[in-house]
This record gives sequence, C-alpha cells and structure tokens, in this order.
Amino acid sequence: MNATLPLAGCRIAVTRPAAQSHELIAQLRALGAAPLVCPAIAIAPPDDYRSLDTAIAQLPSYTWLIVTSVNGVAALFERMAALGAPLTALGGLRIGAIGPATARALEHHGIRADFMPSEYVAESILAEIGDVAGQRMLLPRADIARPALAIGLRAKGAEVDEIAVYRTIPGAGIAALAEHLRAGTVDAITFTSSSTVRYTLDGLVRSGLARPAAATLLNQAAIVCIGPITAETARTEGLHIAAEAQEFTGAGVVDALVAWFAHHK
Repeated sequence: MNATLPLAGCRIAVTRPAAQSHELIAQLRALGAAPLVCPAIAIAPPDDYRSLDTAIAQLPSYTWLIVTSVNGVAALFERMAALGAPLTALGGLRIGAIGPATARALEHHGIRADFMPSEYVAESILAEIGDVAGQRMLLPRADIARPALAIGLRAKGAEVDEIAVYRTIPGAGIAALAEHLRAGTVDAITFTSSSTVRYTLDGLVRSGLARPAAATLLNQAAIVCIGPITAETARTEGLHIAAEAQEFTGAGVVDALVAWFAHHK
C-alpha cells in the first residue's frame, strides 16, 4: 500500500447496488482505500410490465423522456429490446437526463441527452426545463422514487406518465456491514441515494438492532452522502453527516471523502 495516497488504508463501505459500484470502488482503490462492498439495495424488474409496455407502444406521442437514474435507462431499453421496439421510436422526443452518469448510460445506447440540469436533482430539472405546459412527458423511475418531479411537472401544466420500471429491494451486503461496524473496522460509509440510507437501517434492524441503536452504530463512522436529498434523509434518520458531495456523482463522493480525510486522518 502506498501510504502517500490520499485515502491510504481508509476502510470505506459502499452501499450502492453491486452492479453500479464498480467505478466507485475502482476510484477508491486507486486512491489507496480499502473498499468494503456492502450493497444495501438491489434492483429487480417490476411486478407488472403493462404500463411500461403501453408507454413504449406510444413513444411517438410523447414530447419528453426524462430519466433520473442509470437503472431507469437500463430498464427502459431492456424492455424496448424485449418488445422489439426500435430506438428510432425515440427520435422525435426531447431527452432529459438527471446527471452525467444517466447521460452516459443513454449514450451507450446511441441516445444523446438534450437536457441536463446544472445540479443533479429533481428540483433543478423543474427550475431549468422551461415551459412544458401541454406537453406529454414519460418518466421511467424506481417504484420508490420521490414524487417531486412528477408533481412539479404537472404543476407546470405537463401531462406526465410516471411509470415504475424497476423495483428497489434489500441488498445482500448489510450483514457484512453490521459485522464491520460492530468490529469497528469501518472508517467511512457512502450513501448514494435515500434508498441506500433507509435500506441500510432497515437491514440493521433485521439483524437485531433497534433503529436508534442502528443509527448510533452507523454514526461511529464518517457518513458521506452524494447530495442534499440523500443527506436530508440521513439526518431525518438520526445520522450525522461528515461530508456531502459538491457534485452529486460518484466522483463527487470520492472528492468529498478525500477532503474529509485530509483533515481527519
């Protein structure tokens, strides 16, 4: 181990889904950290595809497609492929992506986002998207996504089809995280969505802890959140935020960790 690296020896728990954590883990390792892979959530298909199938059949009738996660992109395009729906069906739509990771996921399918807000949260989409009155908008999202975007777009006069295209379920990593926490071998915990916060606490409760005790155990480590929405969820649950990413991305989380450990190693 190179002791001169900024995160040398830091044991950092990654709670995002395993399939989405590779880039974050690689960045942490490159900076000398010892990542602890502890996925709090996993992604599963929807229970019922009927609403999504109807929307795919009607894609040309929409003005906008707005995707707010990499998982939403994957779920939409996987279902389009399963139905034999061509990508050209999206040709007449304006495409919105909540942030750069989602935009890159679209680009992987040859689709370029027309719009991305300056801050990667629903509130910035609403503030910056402009006049959408009378426009029909498709929002493929998680089953537990915040309703703020759909509510806000409807308030601006848009017709919004908000469709759950994937489910968020408990991940397999919380038992390992609980062991690390009890052993005192976690220096920092990263939360990259409100669901990772809630499902981490839910998992610790299932392991036998009362919820306040679970929060106390988590607070022994430095808690780093991807942005203000995740941080607010964590605070509501009684967690103490050590650092919050300035850019609401995985890279922003890494930058926040580096800055925090520079002052607290």
